[in-house]
This record gives sequence, C-alpha cells and structure tokens, in this order.
Amino acid sequence: MQELETNWEFVADAVMGGISRGRIANQVVDGRSATRLTGMVSLENNGGFIQMASDLKRDGSGLDASNWVGIEIDVCGNDEIYDLRIRTDDLDRPWQSFRAPFHASAHWTTVRLPFPDFEPHKTDNVLDPAKLRRIGIVAVGRVFQADVAVSDARLF
Repeated sequence: MQELETNWEFVADAVMGGISRGRIANQVVDGRSATRLTGMVSLENNGGFIQMASDLKRDGSGLDASNWVGIEIDVCGNDEIYDLRIRTDDLDRPWQSFRAPFHASAHWTTVRLPFPDFEPHKTDNVLDPAKLRRIGIVAVGRVFQADVAVSDARLF
C-alpha cells in the first residue's frame, strides 16, 4: 500500500449558487486523528453538495497509480452514503469526475474502492489511474445532515 498525502479543503455548492453549508475540521473522532466533513446538504438554488477535496500532489500535477488496484480510505460517519470522487489530468471541467459511492458506518471502517468501480460523470473519458490528480469525499444529491471523517487514504 502507498499512503496518499492529503491536504483537505472544503468546497460547497455555493460556487453554483447553492445554499448547502458545512465545514471541515481536524479532530479526534472515536480515538483517531481525522479530517471531518460536517454540514447540511440543500437542493435549493440548484445546489446539492458539500465536499472535502485534496490534490494528490502538492504541485497539482498527476500521480501515477497505474501499479495499484484502487483507493482505500478509513472512514467513520453517520451511516449515510457518500461519494469518493476522482479527478484526473484528462478532465478539464469542474463538474467532470469519476465517482464511486460508499457507506460511512458509525464505526471506523476501511473502504476499498477498485478503480473499475468508479463511474464517469459528464465525461466520455475512461479513468486512467496513471493520471490521478485529486480526490474528494462528497455529500451529494439529497437533503441530509452530513458527518463523515477520514483518517487515512491510500492506494492498494
């Protein structure tokens, strides 16, 4: 396995006029240091998401993960479904991504998402693991209270 360096930042649907609100914080969650995304997802004003996202390399360039099977994250949440999203160097629009849903149980769980499980969104491109650039944990698509923490992310 290879640990991924993450520097999470908060992103919300306000960039599109939405009114979802939330935040990220570095906290100890159930005994582990983690980055925690909390907030309320709203569908009003064409909104519908809050997210914590991280470039995979500090300079924003691509990361070659072609020798790996997928991404593994250690998560703890509120028993809701979230998305893990990947952006690659092949995507040039902010709404394009590759997406895989996961369940964030109330106890720390390791979630493994193989690259073939990621579905393209608003792109005809195929996910190329040799060009990974950014990952995101996203609360999206329905009105709900988001609460999800990530302690580690790695390639497996």
